[in-house]
Amino acid sequence: MNIQDFLNTGDRFAANAGAQLTEVREGYARAEMTVTPEHLNAGGVCQGGAIFTLADLAFAAISNSHGLLTFGLQSTIAFLHSAQVGDTLIAEATETFNHHKIPYVEVKVTNQDGQLISAFTGIAYRTGKTVG
Repeated sequence: MNIQDFLNTGDRFAANAGAQLTEVREGYARAEMTVTPEHLNAGGVCQGGAIFTLADLAFAAISNSHGLLTFGLQSTIAFLHSAQVGDTLIAEATETFNHHKIPYVEVKVTNQDGQLISAFTGIAYRTGKTVG
């Protein structure tokens, strides 16, 4: 089982939120989610936790893309623009620094029009154990 299938089936929280990995390769990951009424906060826009979940799924995929079980240590997110019902959100993760133990990742979340919704950064810890 590859990392994309492993996380799409194994990360039940992300799956329940509607987030799904659409591409994973060494050093790159892409995840997508369509905003539904269930994603809205009391202000009528997509709840930040839903956007974070999407970015975190891409972060998990790229961090584990080298085949070693890797867990997030720290992450930050900036919400730059709101998302609405019907928007397709795309999280693209790039590995900025591929350290053998502590990789550094950047994730940009955009909507279907390419508008930047959020910027996420994270560092992770590679355990040395294989994924799966």
